[in-house]
Amino acid sequence: MPPTGPRHPARLLVVLDADSTLIQDEVIELLADAAGSRALVTEVTERAMRGELDFAASLRERVATLAGLPESVFLEVGARIRPTAGAHELIAGVHAAGGVVGVVSGGFHELLDPLGASLGLDEWRANRLQTAGGVLTGRLSGPIVDEQAKADALLEWSDAHGVPASRTVAIGDGANDLAMMAAAGLSVAFNAKPIVRERANVTVDTPDLRQVLALLGLPR
Repeated sequence: MPPTGPRHPARLLVVLDADSTLIQDEVIELLADAAGSRALVTEVTERAMRGELDFAASLRERVATLAGLPESVFLEVGARIRPTAGAHELIAGVHAAGGVVGVVSGGFHELLDPLGASLGLDEWRANRLQTAGGVLTGRLSGPIVDEQAKADALLEWSDAHGVPASRTVAIGDGANDLAMMAAAGLSVAFNAKPIVRERANVTVDTPDLRQVLALLGLPR
């Protein structure tokens, strides 16, 4: 029987959260700027990331404020997204070591797709915003990428690339990253909320992803 796994297993898998981890921004807040709902969205986002609100319910509440925005907002917001310092170096360093880099986000494919391609990510997953007639409806399309979905993505990619769980790394900052971090061999709290710092294996307080290379024993 032929093998079912990858022909050339990766040496390690690094999975990052997107907002405030891979990138400096909270994408839904950038979208909310265009909708005039920034104050409400920021307050709900903060409460969700501290673990005070159910993520799925809070996401629906925030997305509802985006109803009526034109699809052109994706290009406008995409131009404002700022990769975190060291993001390119972390991705290049993991690739040079024979590893795979994935991003799983509570944000949106419409903005993560071009970013993932430009950064050279191997895998990425996010929510999708529903549109109709060229405008956002204020609703989501398809299943929500919540805390459990993030953990599922890490395990799925680990299996697909032949990486044992012990050689997986999860990097995040908010409460919805906790299940993913618990599933990984090494969990890194990156400029994280207190609940995440308490449960992570290691903490990085400097907003530079090159710090993670040292944790992995890779050259910076």
